[in-house]
Amino acid sequence: MAAITAGMVKELREMTGAGMMDCKKALTEADGNMDAAVDILKKSGAAKMEKKASRIAAEGIARVACDKGVAVVAEVNSETDFVAKNEVFQSFVQEVADNALASGKNGGANGEDVQALLDGGLQEVFADKTLKIGEKLSFRRFERVTGDEVATYIHGGGKIGVLVAANGASGDAVKEALTNVAMQVAAMNPTYISRNDISADELAKEKDITLESALNDPFTLPKPILGKLIDKAVNDNIWSDEDKAIYEEKKSNMQYLPNFLSDAAKAALAQIALDDKANISQDKIFAGLVEGRISKHLKEICLLDQVYVKAEDGKQSVSAYLKSVDANIVISKFVRFEVGEGMEKKNEDFAAEVAAQMNA
Repeated sequence: MAAITAGMVKELREMTGAGMMDCKKALTEADGNMDAAVDILKKSGAAKMEKKASRIAAEGIARVACDKGVAVVAEVNSETDFVAKNEVFQSFVQEVADNALASGKNGGANGEDVQALLDGGLQEVFADKTLKIGEKLSFRRFERVTGDEVATYIHGGGKIGVLVAANGASGDAVKEALTNVAMQVAAMNPTYISRNDISADELAKEKDITLESALNDPFTLPKPILGKLIDKAVNDNIWSDEDKAIYEEKKSNMQYLPNFLSDAAKAALAQIALDDKANISQDKIFAGLVEGRISKHLKEICLLDQVYVKAEDGKQSVSAYLKSVDANIVISKFVRFEVGEGMEKKNEDFAAEVAAQMNA
């Protein structure tokens, strides 16, 4: 058997980035053959990936890639935030984003494009990085935008990645404006570009949710409606004698009444409102209240209606800001990736883990 020298281990480490003991073990198994040792390490990396497959990888970073009116954002997950801050990992995620951009694929929600990229050669790269980094790594998703002008933004070191595409105008000023809008998307997390993107069914659902929410909080209802609800609670003996007495004592200062009523009384009042939903909905004052709340909510979830975060007057909308730059700018798409959103996170208790290992 060939003697395994420190120089050979060092050379293999520099070639593969694997740990010292892994390199020594691979060289021993390969009887000093460097090429065979590299293959052993690659297989070892694949085996480690399979072993780690059931583990949770919900940390990580997003990275973007952009070229001539096309941009991509990709998310790659790791098990710990510590690895997410590692330069090797960060460079690797950028490589994944660049690969996604070059592929011409769109990404999307079904995962097929992700798998196609993995099958096209990235799977081996992931196995290699798993070997070097020592954690489960997962290529979760990527998405592409195209337009006359595109902009990208990375926030929090990669915790949020944003793309914005627009048609109708281009140039440095437009690019800067779209970058500002990308920062807006990162900060304010809109759901839609404009109200025109919301379907009639979604609007109807939003109206129903808002209506139910208002009825469940009767003390925010118009005074005439609230008065009728309270009269019913008192006259029909729905409230307890104690709550009736509290009402008689505090009714001159109605804004404070909810602080003194029992939870049961407040719940009963809400139920009376819900039971009379059909009639209350016909009230013009109540309808105006609901429409006002819906309008306010739509301003929060529609990008163009949001208050521009850099507005000097604190009032200018994103739509007005874009028009001030170039009236021809039309936002066609935005994408916002927040790393780990919607994923199960590992609840780590390091003290308990160390204690368990010591007891073992």
